[in-house]
Amino acid sequence: MTQNKYDIVVFGASSFVGEILCQYLSKNREEPALRWAIAGRSASKLEAVKAKLNKADLDIIIADAADEEALRALCAQTSVVTTTVGPYALYGEPLVKICAETGTDYCDLTGEVQWISKMIARYDAVAKASGARIVNCCGFDSIPSDLGVFYTQQQSKELFDENCTSVSMRVKAAKGGLSGGTFASLINVMKEASNNPALRKEMADPYSLCPNETAKARQINTGLAQFDSSCGSWTTPFIMAAINTRIVQRSNSILKDNYAKPFLYDEAMMVGKGFSGRVKAGAIGGGLAGFMLTASLSPGRWLLSRLLPSPGEGPSPQEQETGFYDMLFYGKTASGKKLECRVTGDRDPGYGSTAKMLGQASICLARDIDRTQIAGGLLTPASCFGNTLIERLKAYSGLTFSLIK
Repeated sequence: MTQNKYDIVVFGASSFVGEILCQYLSKNREEPALRWAIAGRSASKLEAVKAKLNKADLDIIIADAADEEALRALCAQTSVVTTTVGPYALYGEPLVKICAETGTDYCDLTGEVQWISKMIARYDAVAKASGARIVNCCGFDSIPSDLGVFYTQQQSKELFDENCTSVSMRVKAAKGGLSGGTFASLINVMKEASNNPALRKEMADPYSLCPNETAKARQINTGLAQFDSSCGSWTTPFIMAAINTRIVQRSNSILKDNYAKPFLYDEAMMVGKGFSGRVKAGAIGGGLAGFMLTASLSPGRWLLSRLLPSPGEGPSPQEQETGFYDMLFYGKTASGKKLECRVTGDRDPGYGSTAKMLGQASICLARDIDRTQIAGGLLTPASCFGNTLIERLKAYSGLTFSLIK
């Protein structure tokens, strides 16, 4: 790999999740020592982050998300740029463009499927030519889902000598909060979709991030309240499924339909058994539907912007510390064999755990994944990192991957 001044530059270091990521990286004790710097548009905010970290030797790079010249100078100094600057649909494209053009590797936290689709169309070929590995969705959306499916397929191959033709992920339990930045991204997605019928159609397509030649089948959509016999629980839609399912399908495409051709994948939340589970599923599903309807209307978005956390606000340190998630993966092969795998994580999924996943993805890209192994392009966590990141997450990020049966 090319030797640069830094292994990683954190762009947007003063954002809510950016600060948590910097705290995590500052505690890294791997050898050789990690060479990293922080970047953003505000010198005073970056100095404040540096002071909190008590790292006098931490370099600061000033760059605005819209300033291509400054972004090009930033990229010239590092192997990997890790960005937390969102909503990505509003602020993310210039950095992707410069990374793709200069051959600089890149990680982000986006969950904005419509923006990823645009970036693939505009910069996948450019990144392939330069060798830049552009890896989206390196947080709770979509590392646990994407690598959970990857792990389940490996276990199936080892146990049965065949892959799963379908996998269903069920969130057994989770505790955590959402930040203002996450809400801002979601509201922006709904704003774009409400004004664009073609975009709504694209976002409804489970293969929207896949090449045209991908083998396709009708995917499963979880109802607002539905009993699932595989997990023995009532279920309701999982809000992250709209991005996670697309990333998993893109992974299968990039991996040359290694899972199955076509491959079925769906996600839902488990809410309980019996009558109480049914009532809870209906209440949660109805609440989610109501939120999405409100966010799709201009007056509703105005109201939500005043009720929800603002960018820069999010879960408290205690909430991050006590958060967790527990996800089950039910796989089935073409011959009818079944298996169940599990992925768990400590900390608040959206922030405490996400920062650790993003940090390890960035280190993995900078140090472990040679360009002779993985070529450039717009990639997914599973198609770029695979087992290498799974082992890092188990060792350093509080995640577990296990075969249940």
